[in-house]
Amino acid sequence: MRRVFGAKKNNDPPPSIQDASDKITKRGDSVEEKIKKLDVELSKYKEQIKKTRPGPAQEAVKARAMRVLKQKRMYEGQRDMLYNQTFNLDQVQFATEGIKDAQQTMSALKSANKELKGVMKTVNIQDIDNLQDEMMDLMDVSNEIQETLGRSYNVPDDLDEDELMGELDALEADMGDETEADGVPSYLQPDKEPDLDAELNLPSAPAGHTAPGRSNAQTEDELGLPTVPRASLRG
Repeated sequence: MRRVFGAKKNNDPPPSIQDASDKITKRGDSVEEKIKKLDVELSKYKEQIKKTRPGPAQEAVKARAMRVLKQKRMYEGQRDMLYNQTFNLDQVQFATEGIKDAQQTMSALKSANKELKGVMKTVNIQDIDNLQDEMMDLMDVSNEIQETLGRSYNVPDDLDEDELMGELDALEADMGDETEADGVPSYLQPDKEPDLDAELNLPSAPAGHTAPGRSNAQTEDELGLPTVPRASLRG
C-alpha cells in the first residue's frame, strides 16, 4: 500500500540558525583536534630527521613528514571554510534578531501612543492653568499670614525710619572719628594709670646748695617724695 499511495512525509521544522551554527562549530572543533594531532606527529618527524644521517632512512622519514604536512594543510582548509560558514550564520542571526527587536519596538511604540492619546483626553490645559493660579493665590495668602505672625509687639508703629537712619549714620561717623584719631576706639583703649602727684597736690622738692664733695643726688620713695635721711646714733 505504501508503494501505491506513498508514505506520509514527516514535516519536521527546519533547523534554526543557532542549531546550524552550533553543528558547524562542532565540526570545526573536531577538525582542529585532528590538526593538533598532526602537529605532534610532525614534531616527532622533525626530531627524527635531525638525528638521522642523510640517506635512505632520512628520506623515508621526510616522505612520511610530507604526507602528514599535506593532511594538515587539507584540514586547515576545511577548518577555515567551516569557520567562514559559522561567521556567515552569525551575521544572519544578528540581522534577524535586529529585525525582531525592531518589530517589538514598533509594537511597544504603537501601544504607548494609543495609551498616551487616551490619557491626554482626560487632561484639560485650562484646568491646569486654573490650578496653578489657585496655588499662587494660596502661596500669597500663606506669606501674608507668616508676615503677620512674625511682627514684634514691642516696636511702635509711629517710628520714623528716616530719623533712625540719621542716628545710625551719626553713630557710624563718631566711631570713624575715634578710629582715625587714636587708631582704636575709646571703648577699646586700656585704662590709664592715675597721676598720684597731681591727685595729692604735693609740692616739689626744693633744690638746695650742697656742700662740696657731697653728692646732690636725692633718692625718692614710692610716691615720688624725697627720702628723709636717718639720724646717726653715736655711742
